[in-house]
Amino acid sequence: MNIIKLDATESTNSFLKELSVNSQLSNFTVVVTDKQTSGRGQMNTKWISEPNKNLLSSIYITLSDYPIHKQVYLNFAIAIAIHEGLSHFELPDLEIKWPNDILSGKKKVCGILIENILKGNKIDASIVGFGININQQNFPPEIPNADSIKNITGKTVQVEDVLFEIVKKIEEKVFLLSTGKYDVLNDEYHKVLHKKNTPSMFKDDKGVVFMGKILKVDTSNGKLLIELADETIRSFHLKEVLFI
Repeated sequence: MNIIKLDATESTNSFLKELSVNSQLSNFTVVVTDKQTSGRGQMNTKWISEPNKNLLSSIYITLSDYPIHKQVYLNFAIAIAIHEGLSHFELPDLEIKWPNDILSGKKKVCGILIENILKGNKIDASIVGFGININQQNFPPEIPNADSIKNITGKTVQVEDVLFEIVKKIEEKVFLLSTGKYDVLNDEYHKVLHKKNTPSMFKDDKGVVFMGKILKVDTSNGKLLIELADETIRSFHLKEVLFI
């Protein structure tokens, strides 16, 4: 594992992507920084983090022409890896909120951003960014659902300890991915999927509020399948449905 440490950068994903264009990177090259000035989340959202308190990192993963139609399993592998890595730090009630946020007691402690480098219809490599709230204790009002390891467990944790635990787990799950253990990844992901088989309130992208329960993630396209009160099933892309 090759680790590149930066005092500050706009985005670890952007830094690693640019580096991959200009350099030959080894598998599992890691970039970590104390401060991001333009951190990014899913769908161009901002990732807000207090400097020097949290883990802000990206990892370069070589996938050797991985089929793009199986990219959902890459998402499963990364989410499971970080879920398992965080369980080492005694966080209670850890779950994966579709597609890949990590919750502890319904509070978000980790966000993940996966950006793929394509070669035709294959994934040549992936840049996996993750922000983990570790020792930050106060969060701005625009992210009321955020929390940290320190707030939840009462313990101060070394950022480097979390990094090494997460990278170790990512290496393990990427090995399962590379050896075609898709059923294992599918089962592990759905065992800890937030609100699976639990009647819950949702809102769609047209503002319609409805009751339903999550059945699973469709592995053919990554959509979330929700069974409605009338037993019909709807499928949703990212940002097409909100949890209430």
